[in-house]
Amino acid sequence: MKRWVKMIRFIGGLCLVTLLGIAYVSYLCHNSLCLAPERSNLSPRYSVSSSSSSSRSEILSSPTSMVKLIGGFPSKVNIESVAFEETYDMGFDITSRDVIVFLHIQKTGGTTFGRHLVRDLNLENPCNCPRKRKRCDCFRPNTVNEQWLFSRYSTGWKCGLHADWTELTDCVEGALDEYEGSSRKRRYFFITVLRDPIHRYLSEFRHVQRGATWKSARHWCGGQEFTSLPHCYKGSNWTGVELDEFMNCSYNLAHNRQTRMLADLTLAGCYTGYNTTADQLERDRILLQSAKQNLASMAYFGLTEEQGTSQYIFERTFHLDFSTPFDQANATLSAQAIAELTPVQIERVRQLNSLDNELLEFARQLLQQRFKMLKRRDPHFRRNWLRVIHPHKSERTTETH
Repeated sequence: MKRWVKMIRFIGGLCLVTLLGIAYVSYLCHNSLCLAPERSNLSPRYSVSSSSSSSRSEILSSPTSMVKLIGGFPSKVNIESVAFEETYDMGFDITSRDVIVFLHIQKTGGTTFGRHLVRDLNLENPCNCPRKRKRCDCFRPNTVNEQWLFSRYSTGWKCGLHADWTELTDCVEGALDEYEGSSRKRRYFFITVLRDPIHRYLSEFRHVQRGATWKSARHWCGGQEFTSLPHCYKGSNWTGVELDEFMNCSYNLAHNRQTRMLADLTLAGCYTGYNTTADQLERDRILLQSAKQNLASMAYFGLTEEQGTSQYIFERTFHLDFSTPFDQANATLSAQAIAELTPVQIERVRQLNSLDNELLEFARQLLQQRFKMLKRRDPHFRRNWLRVIHPHKSERTTETH
């Protein structure tokens, strides 16, 4: 009898230890400390149509099933994101549940583009932009609080200052639910603007040199906010920094900013060990591939250096026209700034933004593909194109005919 009692106690103790071990491991995983060996899909955060999935597979050569995860930051976010061809085929319904989400990357010309969105679109019910107020009310027709545009100049920075792809896809639906006071499923049309990496990087450098910090950015990823990212400067800002010092800070988020802001950061461990030597090549590969895929799956993107083409693509994709043409910014100032740099400095800037350089080359090719496709499908291409690049000439041509 005593032997059986001892055996029962032993088995009971073993079960208790096992349960405690399971509970401990579950706690660690809940706090994002477990490592997941791989994900079968590169971007499981949102649902996309079959047409957008097939178009991405044609564009990307690397199989997404081979992507390995560096850090364990799972996300259960599932929102419906509409891709480029589906947007063109089905259109954007401002009266229903469609929302344009503008991913605004610093120093890409996004401020000007954002103003175009709220002030210059030809709509039956345009955004209401009161004087002396930065933001506009872009409500759906016959509603008092339902937004069709999620951007700096409509909703404000609801998902954080210059929220990236990872933050926006995790936040936008909840932010709109809170803003509108009701929970509902929406279709999201992500858009962004990219710029030549060297020009963008130098523009950000000069902006920081004048005192900009973007301290209030959240850096939200994998269900948590990373508040302990190191700063490159001491004190309140980095005013007066020289370019070499700016470049020498290894954890400067200006480096390859466009790739980082378009990638799903959960695939690379979010900001854990950011820019360290461990697994850096693998991390870079994952981020670049993810950024390319997310860019290709967006409803729209433009290039700062291709204003006319970018405007035409937006108008034909969304079937919406701008009343004011996009101005092509004069590159003299940027060219002058580059001319002041030494060859060593230029090469250093190029190396620090090598991922962005590759991303931009991918974007240029994709932009031309979309332009050619839209041109081929546009029976009034000449008239529509002239209206974009020569608006006054287009008006005279229309009056004559």
